[in-house]
Amino acid sequence: MKTVLKVEGLRQNYGGVQALRGVSFELQAGECVALIGPNGAGKSTCFACLAGQQKALAGSLVWRGHDLQQSTVEMRTRLGVARTFQVAQVFEALTVLQNLQLVLQASRGVSMRDLLDECLLDEARHWISQAGLNDLGEEMLRSPAARLSYGGKKRLELAMAMAGLPDASQGLMLLDEPAAGLAPEERADMMERVKRMTHLGATVLYTEHNMDAVFGVADRVLVLIDGQLVAQGSPQEVAANQVVRERYLGQTFSLNKEPVRA
Repeated sequence: MKTVLKVEGLRQNYGGVQALRGVSFELQAGECVALIGPNGAGKSTCFACLAGQQKALAGSLVWRGHDLQQSTVEMRTRLGVARTFQVAQVFEALTVLQNLQLVLQASRGVSMRDLLDECLLDEARHWISQAGLNDLGEEMLRSPAARLSYGGKKRLELAMAMAGLPDASQGLMLLDEPAAGLAPEERADMMERVKRMTHLGATVLYTEHNMDAVFGVADRVLVLIDGQLVAQGSPQEVAANQVVRERYLGQTFSLNKEPVRA
């Protein structure tokens, strides 16, 4: 498999607090990788540095040969890097369809003369289908996104992130707790969609606190504790790691519990 993301020696401080202390890892094309760890481990900081909301104090980030450290958020999007957030970020005053139409049109340039309802409607419906939102019906698709359930907003945000990339099949999706706040059935559906992105060629790095959305879904697992990567490997290897069990998962953790299957 081809290495598409190489992170080396990533460091970030908040005053005297070392949020990231020399984090290094690689991602392969088409991998689905989970980044886990306790609250305060540095996961969100790592995501912010990768996505461009923050600039790392030190270290290198190379995505498909491009230096992300020197790239703005907009440049990263053009290079194929997108992210979602712990709390779903959608335009609630716009309709469900308009959310996607705006994202799609933005990559081509938005003019004040554009009528949003007429912009790239077929492409927007394609991403509606990809997000599993077709069952909402036409009335709901043309209603404000504020009316969606929280699970619906999470699916819409995921579709918007993919739709905004030049080629989602070659992209890097940074998903910050994609299953957070979802009921078990919704969580399983969301993680199936996340896994499906890698089947299409995308590379996925996601954080999660729900272990059923990690084990049985991720190809590999990275464990971050106190700003340092303490373990990485297959789900089975990480679940058996004594340091991870002592400091995060707990000694009673078992892979025999039914995980989400994707």
